[in-house]
Amino acid sequence: MAQKCVHQGCGKTYTDAEADDVCRYHPGPPIFHEGQKGWKCCKPRVLTFEEFMSIEPCTEGKHSTTDLPPKIEKKEADPSIIEVPSSSSSGVPPPPPRAPIATPSPSSSTPPPPLLESEDDEEGIEIPGGRVCKRKGCDASYKKGASRDGETCVHHPGAPIFHEGSKGYSCCKRRVLEFDQFLRIEGCKTKNRHLFVGSGKKDAAGTGKGAPAAGGVEVIETVRHDFYQTSASVIASFFLKKIDKEAAKVVFQPQALHLDLPTTDAPVPKLYKAEVPLFGSIDTDKSSFKILGTKLEVTLVKADGSSWPVLRSDDRPTGEILQTGRAGKV
Repeated sequence: MAQKCVHQGCGKTYTDAEADDVCRYHPGPPIFHEGQKGWKCCKPRVLTFEEFMSIEPCTEGKHSTTDLPPKIEKKEADPSIIEVPSSSSSGVPPPPPRAPIATPSPSSSTPPPPLLESEDDEEGIEIPGGRVCKRKGCDASYKKGASRDGETCVHHPGAPIFHEGSKGYSCCKRRVLEFDQFLRIEGCKTKNRHLFVGSGKKDAAGTGKGAPAAGGVEVIETVRHDFYQTSASVIASFFLKKIDKEAAKVVFQPQALHLDLPTTDAPVPKLYKAEVPLFGSIDTDKSSFKILGTKLEVTLVKADGSSWPVLRSDDRPTGEILQTGRAGKV
């Protein structure tokens, strides 16, 4: 009887005769920290979800249907290093909590699905045995010499969305809390055949991992952003490393921000393009930006001096009191 291995990074379906085959997997939990993604058991750290899902497993063992994957590691602050000022001793009340990190709302415009080199496998191309379907949510693996007639690929055509602890895909409504539950969300679209190799052509970097955008550029769908504010301005940071200072474009509009941020990454540069709808109106002539090593920082001068509960107009207000002045470390 066919069974599915629950090891992270494997997920293959195997029979009793194949139970002793080598299983390659990640024994540690996934770690998402400051925009970077990886596994606790090995060193690679990447920025995009697609790169995270393609990190090669670091451990070999046997398939299992009972070893449940570990939980996502959550890093807690050490209480001994957090100084809480006393209102009785200083006569000054403790500062209000820092503004929460803003993340794109599921109600915002749906991000496009990651580009694939082809929507279907090229006729006559050789498919290696054990190759797993490229489409998100489909873990089917190819058996060498097996007939492909009657294949059904159930998958997610949309992009992953992580928002306020919930996880899901932009193409369907289901949301879960745990990462292992997210990996098991059943696909919402069906195709007649799996996508094991596509056209088989390598991209501009020679990696064969799918076609980048025109000109050999990898398009980044989202980046982490944060903000704090004063009575006169909002200071927002968009975290993206190695931004090309000569080619970057930042356009201020009365209630929107247009970003066109290429990077100098080699061998394939990245590109982040977005229109950010702002919560309030700004003075476009007085607003400014600067590019640092790990981020773009923009200073948005308020047009009316009102408080912004969120950065983007399509973000949901949290109801929390926002900090005025530079955000401190937590």
